[in-house]
Amino acid sequence: MKTFLPKVDSLQPRWHVVDADGMVLGRLAAKVADLLRGKHKPVYTPHMDTGDFVIVINAEKVRLTGKKETEKLYMTYSGWKGGERYRSVAEIRARHPERLIEHAVAGMLPKNRLGRRLRTKLKVYKGPQHPHAAQKPEPFKIAA
Repeated sequence: MKTFLPKVDSLQPRWHVVDADGMVLGRLAAKVADLLRGKHKPVYTPHMDTGDFVIVINAEKVRLTGKKETEKLYMTYSGWKGGERYRSVAEIRARHPERLIEHAVAGMLPKNRLGRRLRTKLKVYKGPQHPHAAQKPEPFKIAA
């Protein structure tokens, strides 16, 4: 069976709004990654960008299970000697809560040119407002 190759001009990406209020981070990220890749469409092709744009609102209200809120650490490295820095989920949530979702979704996308392109189609906002009303995004309900 051959892989179906959709014509690039026939792809019509849509915009979806996902409300992260009370959602578990990993489950939310898995659904968002599937929307970005286009796995919900019949024309899905693994090596092409057939996905949609996703707007995630209320990123500050995303939930983590267990003791992850206090014990999970995110590491960043500046490239300099001794430049490792560890931050807890609580510290990241206080400053940039949208980065929790961006990091989780990025881990579920391919680590290549396609994955970097798909990450640009993810828009995450701290509160309930977003500036993409002109794109007429449709609400996407994720079963909790």
